[in-house]
Amino acid sequence: MKVKVIGGGFAGCEACYQLLKRGVDVTLAEMKPTKFSPAHHLETLCEVVCSNSFKSDDVATSSGLLKAEMRLLDSLVVKTAEQTRVPAGSALAVDRFAFSQKVTQTLQEFPNFVRVDKTENSLDIDGYDFVIVATGPLTDEALIPAFRNIFGKEFLYFFDAVAPIVQADSIDFDSAFVASRYGKGDADYVNCPMNREQYLDFYQNLISAQTVELKDFENNVFEGCMPIEVMAKRGEDTMRFGPLKPVGLRDERTGAKPYAVLQLRKEDADGTRYNLVGFQTNLKYGEQKRVFSMIPALKNAEFVRYGVMHRNTYINAPKFLNCNFQLKTDPKLFFAGQLTGVEGNMESAASGLIAAIQAYRIFGGQQPLDFGDETIVGALCKHVSVDYGEYSPMNGSFGILAPLSEKIRDKTQRKIAYSDRAIKSITNTLKNL
Repeated sequence: MKVKVIGGGFAGCEACYQLLKRGVDVTLAEMKPTKFSPAHHLETLCEVVCSNSFKSDDVATSSGLLKAEMRLLDSLVVKTAEQTRVPAGSALAVDRFAFSQKVTQTLQEFPNFVRVDKTENSLDIDGYDFVIVATGPLTDEALIPAFRNIFGKEFLYFFDAVAPIVQADSIDFDSAFVASRYGKGDADYVNCPMNREQYLDFYQNLISAQTVELKDFENNVFEGCMPIEVMAKRGEDTMRFGPLKPVGLRDERTGAKPYAVLQLRKEDADGTRYNLVGFQTNLKYGEQKRVFSMIPALKNAEFVRYGVMHRNTYINAPKFLNCNFQLKTDPKLFFAGQLTGVEGNMESAASGLIAAIQAYRIFGGQQPLDFGDETIVGALCKHVSVDYGEYSPMNGSFGILAPLSEKIRDKTQRKIAYSDRAIKSITNTLKNL
């Protein structure tokens, strides 16, 4: 079996490792060091570009659970992170240089591994049984024409900002009402009203909140996806004529017209997650939690995904990929990493891991593994393959898992129940490996 992997980031390196240890001949095409993206500087593979923290290692958190699942799957990324970790409390943080060097060394020690330093401009599969494309959110322009040949221009997304998502059961519905503007539709929105005093307090905190410092190549903001804090700085009432406009909405409980209204829209068919409509943002995560929780209905909100702003290239995966990260129209092509709409280093690595395992099994005439939607890795597989309409990148979180069979009020116990169920599920799945 011969496989080419394009891209030496988290997804690509994880895919290489999973195949190499199974005896597959792997060729990795990586444009470094002949060419660097604006965010990359090291010649080694699996470069840690942003924070050196991979978030919590506590299995009672979604990020900790994802790493626990990946340990069971023998993840190179998680294993190497543990070998190069630095003190960071309950978080798994690494020495970013040692981490990248160790991943590179591990792959190069395999006799069936070949690294080719080149910028790919095609997705040619000649001479290979499969090709796994893992070129990341800063995919080089040389590959864009090849992508457009497959996905069409309308299915290749470039965006600068996305809005946060909150868990449905953390919304205070005593401070919200369900209705569509002007009564049109089937009450599709959860409306979070504010009176004048609440709005002005929120406004003042928003315009003074701390934002993430952007790199030069991320500073070109499209007017259509302007960060909410930038909009707010244009004037006290700007948001009230934009995403917080109260026009056409009336709180049937009181009969009053709100001074300002944030609308929440379902993020999935089951209504377990809601998107803050028009609230794309570049605020730091802690500031998002602090400021957005000032809206009465969100005072106890649990954020499934924080808003983020950066250049990102990703495909409308549910239109084109199955749950194995495999192209529906050409089964020899797999896609992995942030290019598919998974967000985060560990999530990217997990997608590369799954794509490689499934490709190996398919080549050997075995059925792909079914990770279900009770595990983070399985829920990510579902995210990239089930079409709910508008598609946007997603982190692994408890909010994307299948609901628990029983209602657990205590937040800590609920998270433990999610984790226990996931570990049990993935352990049963691995019996088929």
